[in-house]
Amino acid sequence: MAEPHVAKPPVAKPPVAWGRVARRSRVPLGFVFAIFYLWRAKPTWRVLVLGALIAAIGIVLRTLASGQVKKNQELTMTGPYAYVRNPLYLGSIIMAIGFAVAALDLWVAIAVLAMFALIYVPVIRGEETFLRNQFPAYDDYARRVPSLLPRTLLLRQIRDGFSRELYWQHREYNALLGAAAMSAALAAKILWWHG
Repeated sequence: MAEPHVAKPPVAKPPVAWGRVARRSRVPLGFVFAIFYLWRAKPTWRVLVLGALIAAIGIVLRTLASGQVKKNQELTMTGPYAYVRNPLYLGSIIMAIGFAVAALDLWVAIAVLAMFALIYVPVIRGEETFLRNQFPAYDDYARRVPSLLPRTLLLRQIRDGFSRELYWQHREYNALLGAAAMSAALAAKILWWHG
């Protein structure tokens, strides 16, 4: 006598780690955020200049950091990486603060905070886990160097070891171009409103 056919329960797929989702979605979400940003922004010339000056600090930090890092090849501990483990993200945060100031809108500021908490914190954790597994010296480095906020603002050796070739290889000029395009869009919005 044949046994009755019993349907097997479907095999559950393992849950997708949020860090992986955050890493893959940060660029598309950035474009969505840019649309929201331009819609909500209420810039004036004064806050646009102030915001651009703040964002410029972030651009310089990202430039210096990108000219140091040899991704997946070695643990970078020179230049900005001597002061914080994540200078590229710190530069992005500073840029975001600058553009939040330039927007002059509370909802933009809230969205910037939400994106940082929901997207960048998990991405940073995931990257640090990778680095910890890839480079045995990472644990000692992490004990000595803070993640995002430097212990001092006297960044004497921030340019040591900077490589223009690495800067171009990592296409970090895109941060400058994006910031310039957003600033131009804000200036156009001011002219359109008050022109």
